[in-house]
Amino acid sequence: MTLSEIKAILPTLDHVEFQLENGMYVPEHFHVTEVGMVTKHFIDCGGKIRTEKSVNFQLWNADDFEHRLKPAKLLDIIQLSEEKLGIQDAGIEVEYQTETIGKYDLEFNGKNFLLKNRQTACMAGDACGVPAEKQKVKLSDLSKSRCHPDSGCC
Repeated sequence: MTLSEIKAILPTLDHVEFQLENGMYVPEHFHVTEVGMVTKHFIDCGGKIRTEKSVNFQLWNADDFEHRLKPAKLLDIIQLSEEKLGIQDAGIEVEYQTETIGKYDLEFNGKNFLLKNRQTACMAGDACGVPAEKQKVKLSDLSKSRCHPDSGCC
């Protein structure tokens, strides 16, 4: 999800809820403690220099159990970050602490914002020496496309 997408969704909501992939919800008294633009400048294992930009939201739980972040307030925070920091439209990355600080992609299911688990991956597969994943074939499909023993072709 991009920043422009969340900005379009927020005015349509009565409340803001974040849900993890395991079905658990971020407690409704969460705070958005940071909104920022993160630039990652790095070199991959193949020697290629890369740059990635993302908009970062940090969610935090405090002991103020009566706190509720309204959609309009989150939109105000986003617009302030665009104005003061020059944040551009980019994909959103969410930081949220469970056992450790996790980074999540963001999606919307029509009701809740979903924190989608992120995975590491090699960006220079051709230079890494890691073989490509073999295509999985169901044995039942093979028997349909091959000669059947009772057909007389074998």
